[in-house]
Amino acid sequence: MDIFYMKEALEEAKRAYSAYEVPVGAVVVYKGEIIGRGYNQRETISDPTAHAEILSIKEASQWLHAWRLLDCTMYVTLEPCAMCAGAIVNSRIGRLVIGARDPKRGCCGTIEDLTNHPKFNHRVEVEFGVLEDECSSIISEFFRELRRNK
Repeated sequence: MDIFYMKEALEEAKRAYSAYEVPVGAVVVYKGEIIGRGYNQRETISDPTAHAEILSIKEASQWLHAWRLLDCTMYVTLEPCAMCAGAIVNSRIGRLVIGARDPKRGCCGTIEDLTNHPKFNHRVEVEFGVLEDECSSIISEFFRELRRNK
């Protein structure tokens, strides 16, 4: 099922790409159902917090009428930054499945690991590499196109 849900996150990333946003997508799954979707919209809505992860967490919380997402899994195409890793911990998401690592901003194990920091009261089960090639290539393609168009 991880591949199925990561493909859904990739569809969200494609929506971001179409909007000329950095193509990151995320979905939140609860009991086999997608209850939150998000894609980067920082440029579109002029909001530095409009990351795919934050938007999918907000939608999932509204769906559940709760801020605790304990029994949820998030699928995200690119390793979350510090802000998003913090939101994942604070929302108590139980499992996080990541497509590609982010060597410049990744805070789920690459640069830092906020999802499993020993001083935090919540730990997140993290798995990397689901559809890694597809998740990496959409990012690479986006920035290649951006450089070409400058």
